[in-house]
Amino acid sequence: MADGGGTTALDRLAGRMGIEAEYVNAMGKTVTTPAETKRKLLAVMGLKAEDEQAARQSLEELEAREAARPLPPVMVLRETARPFSIPLSLPGKDGRLRWTVRLEEGGEESGEDDLSDRLDIEAALPCGYHLLVVEWPGDQAEMPLIVAPERCWLPDGFAEGKQRLWGISAQLYLLRAATAWGIGDFTELKTLVELAANRGAAVIGLNPLHAMFLDNPDHASPYSPASRLFLNVLYIDHTAIPDFMECEEAQRLMASDDFQALLAAVKDAPLVDYDAVTELKLRILEPLFEHFIRHAPPERQAAFDSFRREQGRPLEQLCVFQALREHMSAQAPDKAGWQNWPEDFRDHASPAIADFAARHRQRIDFLAWCQWIADTQLAQAAAHAREKGMVIGLYRDLAVGADTSGAETWSNPHVALAGAHVGAPPDIFNPAGQDWGLPPFNPHALREEGYAGFIALVRANMRHAGGLRIDHAMALQHTYWVPAGETPKAGAYVTYPMEDMLGILALESQRHRCIVVGEDLGTVPEGFRERMAKAHILSYRVLFFEQDGENGAFVPPRDYPVLSLATIGSHDLPTLRSWWDGSDIDQKAALGLYPEADEAERQHERRRRDRQCLLDALRKEGLAQGDEREMTDKLAMSIHAFLARSRSGIAMIQLDDLTDEADPVNIPGATHQYPVWRRKMSRSLEEIGQDARFAALIDAVKQQRGAVDD
Repeated sequence: MADGGGTTALDRLAGRMGIEAEYVNAMGKTVTTPAETKRKLLAVMGLKAEDEQAARQSLEELEAREAARPLPPVMVLRETARPFSIPLSLPGKDGRLRWTVRLEEGGEESGEDDLSDRLDIEAALPCGYHLLVVEWPGDQAEMPLIVAPERCWLPDGFAEGKQRLWGISAQLYLLRAATAWGIGDFTELKTLVELAANRGAAVIGLNPLHAMFLDNPDHASPYSPASRLFLNVLYIDHTAIPDFMECEEAQRLMASDDFQALLAAVKDAPLVDYDAVTELKLRILEPLFEHFIRHAPPERQAAFDSFRREQGRPLEQLCVFQALREHMSAQAPDKAGWQNWPEDFRDHASPAIADFAARHRQRIDFLAWCQWIADTQLAQAAAHAREKGMVIGLYRDLAVGADTSGAETWSNPHVALAGAHVGAPPDIFNPAGQDWGLPPFNPHALREEGYAGFIALVRANMRHAGGLRIDHAMALQHTYWVPAGETPKAGAYVTYPMEDMLGILALESQRHRCIVVGEDLGTVPEGFRERMAKAHILSYRVLFFEQDGENGAFVPPRDYPVLSLATIGSHDLPTLRSWWDGSDIDQKAALGLYPEADEAERQHERRRRDRQCLLDALRKEGLAQGDEREMTDKLAMSIHAFLARSRSGIAMIQLDDLTDEADPVNIPGATHQYPVWRRKMSRSLEEIGQDARFAALIDAVKQQRGAVDD
């Protein structure tokens, strides 16, 4: 049954909530969102729409709430958009109103106007997070008013192509060094900074550093964390903690035979043994914390207290959540996910949670201390990059979501929705579609809270960073939601307030002097890249995908946009060596990842064409001669020189390719069949620093980029 206008109440309600009616798939066909999908996604958002009557009632209630609201929940305006125009919904149109903008940094702007359906503020408001208060006879209302710059921060001359920077990207946990405890840590990060900066690099790119699950360390994907607001404490270098040399208990534990045997085993293992590493690190961290509590000098105690005050409630919630997970999973592994906890513990604000926190205060304090230590050591690595003259320094990675059973959905279930997963619709390479198992942000709840969750997320990941990569940046415009328990084919796109989120990104980018890179791979909406460029958000250009036309010709370096970061591959793709020899295709076939028996051969045929096209592109640039059949050091240098020759403002070289790794760090879809996120570097940082091949590849890159002298 349809209401007026030729659409049903379900259609109008879904449209009002941003559920897109259709999309064009990778094959160019229009896919219509089924009514059942709309109902399920509306239910995830907390709206009843099981039939037309329920949908109509939900729509009427929504419209009534909005009509009764004097001001929108929040406004994000650009600093150049004067007058600042605010829609109003006030009772009556006669009389006067008074407005006041309380500025973030103190002070205020104010004025009067006639009552109407719009308030125009002519005052010059600075960029920042302000509060608008509107008063009229007998009542008043207030609203967060965010004034943002037009563009994100870029180094001087970058947008004009006058800065041609380069850097090295690495998965931090895979780094090996003589002092490492079976996993890369923040001290190894400082070593990598030293290694790269001494050769003229401007940036070190990192995997997401997000907090993981200490009770389940084998859940290793940095793109499926417990919380994106805080850090993975396994990256702490215990020996760099000031208490380490003074703590007799820690020294005794380390000297014991069983500890040394386990430490030797995790160091020698070719894969990161997350369970053993976590056991070792916690066994030392716990006595170090006890020593800190009893013996740390007042200035260090004060620094810890200051960190806790600064991080506030989000830090407390994370630590309570982690302590609860440890407590619950110790009783039964299937109770680890908060959705399986007793009902009183599913609500982070319940009396049961407060009682638990009081009874486990020491453990919660310990977990908070670990976050402080991790933050301090990351800050030291970032400071070292600045001291070495790196233009950008550390370049962090923000995952598109956190794990459904993690702290984000527990602490804010109305914003991070556990009832749906972020994913992708079926396409040529993934005919079944993709379900990434990550909860989406509710765009309407984000607006209702004045974007507090999004602001906190951006700030947390720009902390101690000169660059931020946003994974799956198209989520700024829309995200593909898959109802929990359904296949990806049953999903739909949900629209996000892109202009508001871009404004917040620009504001935080300018404040942190942090470049922003948007990972725009896959199906990119029309006009999306152009809007990102206007906001000075760099496009993410992967050489393997930069092909033009049906014949597979590679885009020449001169055609890469200046406002982009160029790289050969990524963490989800094969290394250069395995791409060239096609071993990644054989790996996928052996793991059963191809749905059809002859798919591997089709992939090999396409790869043979792509290799030939890349050779043709190298020859056109004068970077190769002959017909290279095997991956050689000379060919690797030619490909890196090709990338470095691009007009992209940043050329990012993968450490995996500099050390000629064969096996990928991740094979999407092979969670159980392959040791994803575990393969260590084949050589230690000490060995890499002395490696002739590494030096030659860096020289090839520097020659093309206009290198900074050593």
